[in-house]
Amino acid sequence: MLAIKKARTFSNKENFIVLTDKFSNKAGYGFSEKEQAYISEQINKQDKKLVALNRLNQLILVLIVEKNKPLYQQAEALRKCGSCVANRLNEFKATSVQLYSEEVNPSLILALTEGIVLSNYQFIKHRSTAAKEKNSLNSIQVYAGAISEKDLNELAIVSEATCHARDLVNEPVNVLNAVDLAKDFQQLGKKAGFKVEVLNKAAIQKLKMGGLLSVNQGSIDPPTFSIMEYKPKNAKNKKPYVLVGKGVVYDTGGLSLKPTTNSMDSMKCDMGGAAAVACALYAIAKAKLPVHIITLVPATDNRPGGNAFAPGDIITMYDGTTIEMLNSDAEGRMILADALAYAKKYKPELAIELSTLTGASAAAIGHLGIVSMGTADEKTHNALKRSGENTYERLAEFPFWEEYDELLKSDIADMKNIGVGFGGAITAGKFLNKFTDYPYLHLDIAGPAFINTRESYRIKGGTGVGVRLLFDFFKNV
Repeated sequence: MLAIKKARTFSNKENFIVLTDKFSNKAGYGFSEKEQAYISEQINKQDKKLVALNRLNQLILVLIVEKNKPLYQQAEALRKCGSCVANRLNEFKATSVQLYSEEVNPSLILALTEGIVLSNYQFIKHRSTAAKEKNSLNSIQVYAGAISEKDLNELAIVSEATCHARDLVNEPVNVLNAVDLAKDFQQLGKKAGFKVEVLNKAAIQKLKMGGLLSVNQGSIDPPTFSIMEYKPKNAKNKKPYVLVGKGVVYDTGGLSLKPTTNSMDSMKCDMGGAAAVACALYAIAKAKLPVHIITLVPATDNRPGGNAFAPGDIITMYDGTTIEMLNSDAEGRMILADALAYAKKYKPELAIELSTLTGASAAAIGHLGIVSMGTADEKTHNALKRSGENTYERLAEFPFWEEYDELLKSDIADMKNIGVGFGGAITAGKFLNKFTDYPYLHLDIAGPAFINTRESYRIKGGTGVGVRLLFDFFKNV
């Protein structure tokens, strides 16, 4: 993890970055006349936004801020620039860099720093050549009066949490099963100071969580149900916020086996929601935000072995609802339903659930955003949308009309676990909503949780989507 520090003094003898909206040759930079002429030509005549000077033993980067877009889009552009900056520094074998800001909006300085840190992430632990391939860059010092130690500390915490969520998503199931995932959460709790209780299979059976147990029937590995709680003495909310995350550590589709070519290659990512909510809680607790939060993660793999549940089975859920299971590849909603019903005991102010739930959501908007829907009031949903803009983990709100409930009716049980072939992302959300009696938001992260091609600071593989979004929301709630 790249260290982030506040610089007390600026040194032009180190590798450094100048962030500005209008470049001026300050004496402190130490540029020669030729260097100044080169930088000016690149900016003014070539319209370059990133200019590099290589002094053999020192790399200097001048970065121009474009001010013709809304602030949140400027910030995203700088996060993306952070990827170019990190690449240049690592190619140069730089171990550290100093960022100097010329009176630029503080949020833009933080965005550039964030982009550099997240771009520097690597998941190469299983490669025999990892030591040679490891990025050289290990620290960044920010010299900007408008940025406080607290700002940088929070950025470091959220970046660490996002990178840890990426690690969890990137780990294959033979390294990280449901039990391993719960153990990881326990370690996060110890580090950040929140409580973690892990229910084993016997405890889950005692609670009669039929959804989680039915999905687990085809596996030789036991399920877990993790209950995490952060409750500071100065919490602003009287009733807790509840976060719920889908923890399917690997999804074959069960007996409704995924049929298409390469369809299972990335299914280790099906616990992206679990990683997001647990790592968001870690960041919130470590940053000591004044909010009371409970996080619930039902976890298992979904396999077609043993006594795997079969299409047509009737499953009795934790709250007594009977489900006609018609597709075992719609397993995420089965385990989440038990968790959402369990959450009723807390009488939450609001519940936010994250899951890689449907291919329909990814088909609708791709990997560019998160599909959202639910029963929370407009003010709450809009606040989450603002956090989506702040972090560029944007929300696309889908309708939640009551007519979609009709598509889940069953002839022989209380409900079916799938709809009728259209509106699949919405009927999945509607299914889950049946298990709530509190304000609820469903976030389907199937598109952005795992990507097959790197896109600047969103590296190939697990992206850690949701961590930054939730932290920003609860910081501003």
